[in-house]
Amino acid sequence: MANKSVVLDDCLYAYLLSATVNEPEVLRQLREETARHPYGGMQIAPEQGRFMAWLIELIGAQQVLEVGVFTGYSSTCMALALPSVGRLVALDISAEHTQTAQRYWQLAGVAERIELRLGHALETLKQLMDEGDSGRFDLAFIDADKANYDNYYEQTLALLRPGGLLLIDNMLWGGKVADPSEVDEDTSAIRALNSKIKTDPRVSAVLLPVADGLSLVRKRGDLL
Repeated sequence: MANKSVVLDDCLYAYLLSATVNEPEVLRQLREETARHPYGGMQIAPEQGRFMAWLIELIGAQQVLEVGVFTGYSSTCMALALPSVGRLVALDISAEHTQTAQRYWQLAGVAERIELRLGHALETLKQLMDEGDSGRFDLAFIDADKANYDNYYEQTLALLRPGGLLLIDNMLWGGKVADPSEVDEDTSAIRALNSKIKTDPRVSAVLLPVADGLSLVRKRGDLL
């Protein structure tokens, strides 16, 4: 028995995938195509995609917000879990990367559920608030430039409904957050946000050792 998270070697990781991840063929193809991309390491792990989809099913989410699309694996996972009336607003700055995402949204049959907004995410998030979307979203996922994580956190939290879930990727950052000698901008930003979330009275949260660290943040309703 273990009293801390089990370290996954290749054999155990393969078992975990075989035991829990029922990956549709379209997602497998997208994941394999992205693995050949120069920035393929930016893609989330398949077990994380399954977990995020499960959370959407668990809370009955219909309105989802994503900050950082890349080639679309996470958005496709989430859109497939949405009901037919569901909507996913996907924010990214790269028209090039999101061409792949749009191609796979079509292949997966979820393109009609996804609205892609290209541009600087901080500006787009403000536009959503100006359009009256504050408190509208059931679930949000942040996986974009790390230096702006705190800004994304604040703006996305405002767009979530009370009781909504915010998922934040890369919060263990390859272990760098635990190394005091790592003081680069990205590591410092993630470390600072971890500390902020821990004591933020507006939320309840847990940081899970899923893939590169996934924070689950629930927007509290009793203090708002």
